[in-house]
Amino acid sequence: MKRIGYPMTAPHFTVQADTLIVTWADDTTTQFPTIWLRDNCPSGLHPETHERLLDLLEIDETPVLISATRDEGVVLLEYEDGHVSRMPIALMDAHRPGRRSHDAGKIQEQLWRADLGANGIPRHTSTMILTDDYALNAWMQDTAKYGLAIVEHLPDSIDSGVQVAERVGFLRTTNFGTTFEVINKPDPNNLAYTSVALPLHTDLPNQEVPPGYQFLHCLANEATGGGSLFADGFAMAEDLRQDDPEAFRLLCETPIPFRFSDKDADIQVHRPVITLGAMGNVIEIRYNAHLAGIFDMSPEIMPAYYRAYRAYMAKTRDPKYRINVRLKAGEMVVFDNRRVLHGRDSFDPSTGFRHLHGCYVDRGEFASRLRLLERNVTIAKAS
Repeated sequence: MKRIGYPMTAPHFTVQADTLIVTWADDTTTQFPTIWLRDNCPSGLHPETHERLLDLLEIDETPVLISATRDEGVVLLEYEDGHVSRMPIALMDAHRPGRRSHDAGKIQEQLWRADLGANGIPRHTSTMILTDDYALNAWMQDTAKYGLAIVEHLPDSIDSGVQVAERVGFLRTTNFGTTFEVINKPDPNNLAYTSVALPLHTDLPNQEVPPGYQFLHCLANEATGGGSLFADGFAMAEDLRQDDPEAFRLLCETPIPFRFSDKDADIQVHRPVITLGAMGNVIEIRYNAHLAGIFDMSPEIMPAYYRAYRAYMAKTRDPKYRINVRLKAGEMVVFDNRRVLHGRDSFDPSTGFRHLHGCYVDRGEFASRLRLLERNVTIAKAS
């Protein structure tokens, strides 16, 4: 074992045959297996695209490290097979094994319930979002944090909401098109195109990957009724986890059928209502009682599953979770469709016109824009 010492402000390196141990300035240590170091050696990346070129099967399973020497922000790593790496210390610091690296596209959610109130929904101005990256970033940060925001003062144009959405990224096309009109119309193929009340739900759970962020631009809302409803599906799921762990488990582990079918499409999947991430956190809700198919799980668990399903359904009806908003012409609500459930009060089309124009932008596009914005803001501050 060989220890290489430097001033206290610099990291220290301890070389073992199969591991490089780095002691940082704050006396914390990180172990870097040599296979990781070789896999991430800059020489194994394309110089322009930065994509990997190294074939892991062409190197030893456990490369043997014989020395580590610090040199102007990099560590020169010499291996027994003659390979020498120039590993940036900043790269190693940013990607310490066992610790998630910073991701500007991942915003910590703030769960909310009815006490947030309509006045607590973040509001931002469309003109600023369209013209200023700092304003765009602030609005997107709020939208990702709460899963819900309202954009104000949109021009009276059917394209103005789409222009805001395209500031984020490419629009998601579905079987309803790239954009869609939420109006009362004859021969509807979806309840959204009627005047009846819509209970809280997520859109298109029948899709393999449901759309991410939904943009609903209010062009007219003159009819009696037609208020919009929103609830944080993550908050309801976390409360269910505490109130009824067995119901929560069943909704996480048991896939159910979702299906949409009309003359042009028949789209269906089996997925659970609640999806968990690698850390056990809730990352997706698929809940739409109108698009749920006929349950086909084992009869042994079916009664318990129905109890669990009804328990989550009861929370969607509980005023404790719901926010009521009456959108005005020129306002656009934007929400994470895989987190925030939305619905609508019934309305009387004979009393006035109600027209919303909608589109979707996937979560991946949203996160990508947040990362680019952080990079651009950093460059702007540096200059």
